[in-house]
Amino acid sequence: MNIELHIERLVLEGIDGVDTAPGRGEQLREAVSVELTRLLRDGGLADTVTRGGAVPRLRAPSAELSASGPDHLGRQLAGAIYRGIGR
Repeated sequence: MNIELHIERLVLEGIDGVDTAPGRGEQLREAVSVELTRLLRDGGLADTVTRGGAVPRLRAPSAELSASGPDHLGRQLAGAIYRGIGR
């Protein structure tokens, strides 16, 4: 199975302490993409997603996040997203 992942926009609401310095957004996006790709490869997708088609919006389950840098935060966000679309 081939999976094409495209994250056009990542909206973070209610997270205090996220470093928004120039360049951090791209680093965060990349960290989310890398970790989400790994999770999808290793764990698969829920049946509702494997039927195909675009998912225009996904509201991930609530998660306790610690804003300790874009790489760590990206992994945490990817885990929350995966819980919304994974098995």
